[in-house]
Amino acid sequence: MLQPARTKYRKQQKNINKKLVSTKGTDLAFGEYGLKCLGNFRLSALQIESSRIVISKHLKRGGKIWIRVFPDRPITKKPIEVRQGKGKGDIEYWAVMMTPGKILFEISGIPEEMALKALKLASYKLPTKTIIVSRKYHV
Repeated sequence: MLQPARTKYRKQQKNINKKLVSTKGTDLAFGEYGLKCLGNFRLSALQIESSRIVISKHLKRGGKIWIRVFPDRPITKKPIEVRQGKGKGDIEYWAVMMTPGKILFEISGIPEEMALKALKLASYKLPTKTIIVSRKYHV
């Protein structure tokens, strides 16, 4: 799973995502087809990994995949049946805060119908609406 190798501090404060639309990472940079998110949400490392596995299984040996997001935010949680107070909980998982318009995955080197099917299958693993974009046109 994806997570930072080292961080300066173990835990972070919970920031409210005030940006309405992404300005960086909104265009295809590497591949021919991409998966673009349409909502504000928190994407965990497990969700990224499960989507990547679905794409790579569908592509078999052909094509190349780029993951354009990286989970860099630690999400903490206190154990069940523990009273409030006594400090912040332990790190449960790593996540990335997503804003509308950001590209999640990119694919190249395979036929169009195969790429569209792989990205469609990956979108079922994600907690928000997504669209498939191409260098030529929006699909």
